[in-house]
Amino acid sequence: MKKWILPLLAGAFLLGLLAGCGQTGSIDKEGPEEGSPNSVQDDASNDGGTGEDSAAALGSLASFTATTVDGETFTQDDIAEKDVTVVNFWSLTCGPCIAEMPDLAAFAEALPDNVQVVTVCLDGSLDLERTRNVLSEAGFPGVTLVAGDGDLQALCGSLLYTPTTVFADSEGTLVGEPIIGGQRDLSGTFLEAVNQVLAEGGKDAVSLADA
Repeated sequence: MKKWILPLLAGAFLLGLLAGCGQTGSIDKEGPEEGSPNSVQDDASNDGGTGEDSAAALGSLASFTATTVDGETFTQDDIAEKDVTVVNFWSLTCGPCIAEMPDLAAFAEALPDNVQVVTVCLDGSLDLERTRNVLSEAGFPGVTLVAGDGDLQALCGSLLYTPTTVFADSEGTLVGEPIIGGQRDLSGTFLEAVNQVLAEGGKDAVSLADA
């Protein structure tokens, strides 16, 4: 995977927002080989790895306005309604991202009401129909963003790989380490990260509905 692909994806995801909320733009490049993350570097783990730096180093989600794949608005106020928000960054050109989407959907469905999963499709504005089809085929029930400004814009610009998943508390603070690459045990890995956020906020741990 060429080293410039993800910066172009992340930058193009945000380019349209400079002209105003709801304006979206992206760039679609040839995707990575199956089993390898769409990345700036070629050495991201695909077996449950986490980022070397804490998610807090990537920024926060305390102030932003975003547009969903269905044309709705999503802001930090929607994050404030939940104790934890799981944010998964992916692209239509990333095979591992799409391959893990059914697992992400199952995880989202099994969570209690105080935790939500939101996805960010970096190139989704190029093909909204295909983005919706991927989500529908995976059974993903949550919100997917295709454009955003403020802290979301800055966070997208800090990404090195897709898929990357971060975990935010109700104030939009990112807690723990980003989880990078496709996960063999997505639910187990993500649940552990969710409970870390809850623990740091003095809240009780949660379990999955089908556990």
